[in-house]
Amino acid sequence: MKTILLILVAVTLVTGPARAQSSDPGAVIDALHQAAREADGDTYFALFTPDARFIGTDATERWTVAEFEAYATPYFSRGQGWDYRVVSRDIAILPIECRCVAVFEEVLDNDSYGTTRGSGVLRLTDQGWKIEQYVLSFAVPNDVARDVVAVIRAGEAAQP
Repeated sequence: MKTILLILVAVTLVTGPARAQSSDPGAVIDALHQAAREADGDTYFALFTPDARFIGTDATERWTVAEFEAYATPYFSRGQGWDYRVVSRDIAILPIECRCVAVFEEVLDNDSYGTTRGSGVLRLTDQGWKIEQYVLSFAVPNDVARDVVAVIRAGEAAQP
C-alpha cells in the first residue's frame, strides 16, 4: 500500500495535478453538453476558465464567461437548458512542449437549429482541462449560402 501511495505522489509531482486528474479534453466537452441539457449551471460554468469566452451565433454575442453566466442563469434556474447532441468531433492537443492546449471542432444536432457546429480551445489547468473558448455557429450548406447572406444583410440593414 505504501508503494502505491508513493507512486501516486511521484506521478502527481512529475506530471502535475492537472495531468493526474484528466487526460481527456473530450470528456470536458461532453460534460458541458450534459450540464446544459440538465440546466446545471454550477457544473456548466465550472468547466470554463475564469477568463473564458463564449461566442454565439449572433455577431454581437462575444461574452466573457461572467456575462454568459448572467445571461444563462435565469434559464437554468427555470430548469430550461439546451440540448446539442454530438454527431462528430475532432480534438487535437497542440504539439507544444506543455501539451496543455487542445483545439476542437464538432458537428452538433439540435431540435430547433438542426445541424450546428461547435469549436473552441481547452487549456490544461491545475483543476484539469477547462474550456478557454467555445464558439457555436450555424452550419450553412454552400448551395444556400448566398440566400442566407442576403437574409442576414437585410436584417442588418433594418437595425437602427
